[in-house]
Amino acid sequence: MTQVTDQRATASLGAVPSWSSPGPLRPSPDFGPIDRLRGWLVTAFLTAIAAVTRFTMLNYPTDAGTPVFDEKHYAPQAWQMLTGGGVEDNPGYGLVVHPPVGKQLIAIGEWLFGYNGWGWRFTAALAGTVLVLLVIRITRRMARSTLIGAIAGILLIADGLTFVSSRIGMLDIFMALFVTAAFGCLIVDRDEVRTRIARVSTEGRIDLTDWGPRLGVRWWRFGAGVLLGLACGTKWSGIYFIAAFGLLSVYFDLSARRAYKVRRPWLGVAVRDVGPALYSLVLVPLGLYLASYWAWFASETSVYRYMAGNPVSSTDPIGAGGFWSHLFPNALRSLWYFNARSLEFHTELTNSAGNHHPWESKPWTWPMGLRPMLYYYADSGVTGCGQTQCVKAVMLIGTPAIWWIALPALAWMLWRGVVRRDWRYGAVLVGYGAALLPWFATLDRQMYFFYAVPMAPFLMMGVALALGDVLGPARPSPIPRSPAGTYLSAPPSERRSLGLLAVCLYLGLVIANFVWLWPILTALPITPGNWHDHLWLPSWR
Repeated sequence: MTQVTDQRATASLGAVPSWSSPGPLRPSPDFGPIDRLRGWLVTAFLTAIAAVTRFTMLNYPTDAGTPVFDEKHYAPQAWQMLTGGGVEDNPGYGLVVHPPVGKQLIAIGEWLFGYNGWGWRFTAALAGTVLVLLVIRITRRMARSTLIGAIAGILLIADGLTFVSSRIGMLDIFMALFVTAAFGCLIVDRDEVRTRIARVSTEGRIDLTDWGPRLGVRWWRFGAGVLLGLACGTKWSGIYFIAAFGLLSVYFDLSARRAYKVRRPWLGVAVRDVGPALYSLVLVPLGLYLASYWAWFASETSVYRYMAGNPVSSTDPIGAGGFWSHLFPNALRSLWYFNARSLEFHTELTNSAGNHHPWESKPWTWPMGLRPMLYYYADSGVTGCGQTQCVKAVMLIGTPAIWWIALPALAWMLWRGVVRRDWRYGAVLVGYGAALLPWFATLDRQMYFFYAVPMAPFLMMGVALALGDVLGPARPSPIPRSPAGTYLSAPPSERRSLGLLAVCLYLGLVIANFVWLWPILTALPITPGNWHDHLWLPSWR
């Protein structure tokens, strides 16, 4: 179907054609920008820039050749997986408190490059680079604009939080990658569902049943389930995204059935969509989570591998045997016991129990990045700053030019998503909320700013969409004129030019801010005075 035909079809349905909208309520089968070659060229160029920034001096800094900060947990455990049959054999196994997927990914880099900075950081840098590609493509699809997708990519490239997380051997960048990729799969699934319903409507079969049509096999939603399983296999907080994205997928199905005038859309969703959604977005992730423990199941020496029925586990309803032993095999009950002990570690790591960390933060500080985290600091034997005394540091900090506008950006997203019912903002808010809101339920436990890494891609998408509104439509409708022939407001070309100027100035500010932070993101030698000049807020110290 051609673009002209799509516009005429839209007009015939009583909608006003718009070059900047994400598609009319009752869309044509064409759901994306038609500049595919240019879109991929822009994506490739920005992804290459991301790769250069993420991989440059990736093996620096280290603590005399050893990992820094919490790399000290994950890099050795990944090496143990690589050299010990796929499982952690650390005698201090009490610190094995996260599922294995992220450490398995770190082990890939160590297999390629050895036990060094390149080894335990390679896959994190690769994940951070791919994350930029995904954000560009997802935002481009939602906005139907290569330009807006590129803006989102630029914002993510210049974000200090994801930049540092891409250059350290920890788990959070993998979490962000998997949940963002799952979100992208659901966005593509939404478009494919509407394409299928549009075809049924065109063929006159939309009213064959009150429930609307069956939608067939939905591989993109299945892919989202696989990715959510990998997210849960990296950190348990992936379960929050399972709940949020499950509701989002069902809402997409409901809105599609309503848009195409299915007589009983709610019942149609209940009958046609909820069951397959539970399979794809609950059972598939559960299966992937269990599969991620393949090495644990296969090993004879895995931690708690044979705890089912053991007297030590007699207080555990799963490990103790009895009724549950007839429903679950011993291996699964032992894994339940292992996970229960890991959960116990997290639940007991509370402030009220006396556990405090000098760089911990609470979730109300995360949206604006008010309490960053110092990953590395050295002031002894440091040279290269042109002074007799030098320091170097790596601070996990969100670029203020982006993160400090989070509150007005969120307000705009809420207004557009709730009042104007713009599905794009609503979808982004679901992802952002799944990364932030659940942490308010456990405020007593220790928390850190690196928990906010999965928030970052959704913040960049939302800000990019808002900047798209600042830009205005590429081909707006003519603005009414007064009887005297003058414009009642700025002419279309001037409106677009002013918007473009504002967006370019803002992106320039973001890039300049990122460049200013570069020394404390990459541990370049600087003077103590320069170090203090970078600490803008008291909470940064």
